[in-house]
Amino acid sequence: MFRTLSGKMGGTMKLSKCLLALAAMLVGAVALGPSAVAQGPLLEVYVAYLGPDDHYNSRGARLTEPWQVIRQDRANFHRFGIHDRGDEGDRFFASSANRARMERMILNGYIEGNAGYRIVEGNCWIRVEIYRDSVHIEVR
Repeated sequence: MFRTLSGKMGGTMKLSKCLLALAAMLVGAVALGPSAVAQGPLLEVYVAYLGPDDHYNSRGARLTEPWQVIRQDRANFHRFGIHDRGDEGDRFFASSANRARMERMILNGYIEGNAGYRIVEGNCWIRVEIYRDSVHIEVR
């Protein structure tokens, strides 16, 4: 038995049903993956190869954070016309203002496992899901 918010005695059946419903929601979110709990609707998805040109900024300095490499990849694609074979376009990061939001979007989003290390340390394929305030990144 437990007391409800109104102070009345309630049965364990109500508590059990609430806990069961909460558990079902959590299992559903985990089963659907990180995209299921993303911020807002999915806007776009693109695939890109992060090659040697993407690991250095316009001044030639080596980039040391995953968001910097991905941002440089999008700047190379949209601003400088530098494409790696297989790079896909996107409308969202065609905007320099949206590229400037990349760090915050990654912090709000999800990068799988050791993907951050793989992005910074070598050349790899990435799949990026773009949401309003976040991105979810998988390394392939």
